[in-house]
Amino acid sequence: MAATKYKYLIEVEKAKEAKDGKPSQGPVYRSLFAKDGFPPPIPGLDSCWDVFRLSVEKNPGNPMLGRRETVNGKAGKYVWLTYKEVYAMVVKIGNSIRSCGVGEGDKCGIYGVNCPEWIMSMEACNAHGLYCVPLYDTLGAGAVEFIICHAEVSIAFTEEKKIPELLKTFPNAAKHLKTLVSFGKVTPEQKETLEKYGVALYSWNEFLQLGDNKDFDLPVKKKSDICTIMYTSGTTGDPKGVLISNDSIITLLAGVKRLLESVNEQLNEKDVYLSFLPLAHIFDRVIEELFIWTGASIGFWRGDVKLLTEDIGELKPTIFCAVPRVLDRIYAGLTQRIATGGFVKKTMFNFAYSYKYHNMQKGHAHGDASPIADKIVFSKVKQGLGGRVRLILSGAAPLSTHVEAFLRVVACAHVLQGYGLTETCAGTFVSLPNELSMLGTVGPPVPNVDVCLESVPEMGYDALSDTPRGEICVKGNTLFSGYYKREDLTKEVMIDGWFHTGDVGEWQPDGSLKIIDRKKNIFKLSQGEYVAVENLENIYGLVSDIDAIWVYGNSFESFLIAVVNPNKQAIESWAEQNGVSGDFNSLCEHTRVKEYILGELNKIAKEKKLKGFEVIKAVHLDPEPFDMERDLITPTYKKKRPQLLKYYKEIIDNMYKSAK
Repeated sequence: MAATKYKYLIEVEKAKEAKDGKPSQGPVYRSLFAKDGFPPPIPGLDSCWDVFRLSVEKNPGNPMLGRRETVNGKAGKYVWLTYKEVYAMVVKIGNSIRSCGVGEGDKCGIYGVNCPEWIMSMEACNAHGLYCVPLYDTLGAGAVEFIICHAEVSIAFTEEKKIPELLKTFPNAAKHLKTLVSFGKVTPEQKETLEKYGVALYSWNEFLQLGDNKDFDLPVKKKSDICTIMYTSGTTGDPKGVLISNDSIITLLAGVKRLLESVNEQLNEKDVYLSFLPLAHIFDRVIEELFIWTGASIGFWRGDVKLLTEDIGELKPTIFCAVPRVLDRIYAGLTQRIATGGFVKKTMFNFAYSYKYHNMQKGHAHGDASPIADKIVFSKVKQGLGGRVRLILSGAAPLSTHVEAFLRVVACAHVLQGYGLTETCAGTFVSLPNELSMLGTVGPPVPNVDVCLESVPEMGYDALSDTPRGEICVKGNTLFSGYYKREDLTKEVMIDGWFHTGDVGEWQPDGSLKIIDRKKNIFKLSQGEYVAVENLENIYGLVSDIDAIWVYGNSFESFLIAVVNPNKQAIESWAEQNGVSGDFNSLCEHTRVKEYILGELNKIAKEKKLKGFEVIKAVHLDPEPFDMERDLITPTYKKKRPQLLKYYKEIIDNMYKSAK
């Protein structure tokens, strides 16, 4: 291993030139914190069940899972179950599952918003070697049914209010699903409906009684065993089931622990986490595993975004994980309060902000940059997050640099941005505390993976240039074990042990990575939803009054816009019938014509049952068709997206400004 020009990276392998049709590959790097090797395996820790079991032995009386009690119809304090109490419940749930004839290797679905029962059902799956299969509906209508049938889910746990949604998956789901358990109550009508399909429905209390006086042995679990199948949205077509083994999660936990220790921010059993990001996604799942491993506490939100700040105030978490959309809301709320706070307050805030930011730029840690400003001005912001937050972690989509910078100064906590995929078991890169130069990047790799960039010649990205850019490739034990029943898709992304992420990155001088593009035409909106843009363009292209459409969105905006080449004949005849005058060029600028085209696009969106975030919110009509002269399309009429963006940049910026 060799030191490099990058402060936080060490080189493990030299770069490779392009050969035999394979693109060139930059050097293979790993984190400086792994210079003496990756964290060694922990004796006795072979599965996610061991993570929980060993923590119960070590911290039996620690508060583990908490939820707010309801007193006279109002939300009260958090009430806690200890590790020992949760363990007793998990044993019961496990025995009840087994008494339904379900056992090792079977698939168990969990559907609903995060709650203590979610974690307890998951731990029961871990104990008995079942594959935990989270079900969630943001993958679109029909996704829950698809997952149940594709994964062959035989038993499922569900939040009480999701039962009507689940009923829609029958009769198809009944081929595999034989037992359904509510986290709350069930109605006689629901039981009756499901009995027709040969499915037993239990309320939570009924289900727990099934395992009374039964004591099933736990199977021996190996590192290579699959513990969960997480479905993620594919570019086109059906969701993909990502197989995640015990080893992936354990390796990740050891890497994150080493990282936090290296920057002197290790977790301890007094830490408190607010669970509100979906457990159906890998980001939240691994953070909660980390808390369980530490013997720390997890408090659950009430499931309503509007009440989130209230839950934060009551729980007073020490670690706060969020997606950019939540942090954007916090930022907007704070800046609005400052703007309306009167001249003196505003001036004081701005002065404190620039003074502290300037000191942080000089290399001071956030806590030493301006203790006075923290005490007088920023402590109020800290109180807004409960008063105890020391780490804010953002993942799932890029966080705007101005929001990240603002929070780093005013939140009196470290704000770290991470990057990872379900396939890499979440955290693969994380920025480091007190490194202001890492703003806008995802930091260096976590000390449990090797990483390299692979050139993408067709997009002009060269991994061997002075500013190395290319597709981010990852290798290590955190990687997934393949896509369930889709060997073909696994082979597309796993080449010679390297997982190809499809994201394009650029190494920064300090060894942190900046995500700059997406290799395939799929991107995320700011709320973390994926948009498969070609698919949408094909649907919108069905509108007869348009000749061509380019749909655009990015991870800093929550909605889509489009540039359209309208059909000259169709527009002129519509204008004539609707009393709008002017030649084709001026018609394309006319508000009523734009509204008409937008209406037609929305009609087709409704007809094809597109999701809310796939609907186009603003259009620009260009009378000139996309052409090769302006370098907007290839000779085979494929759109050149980076060039389109460059050409229409100003128009796009204005559309986003005025559509908000």
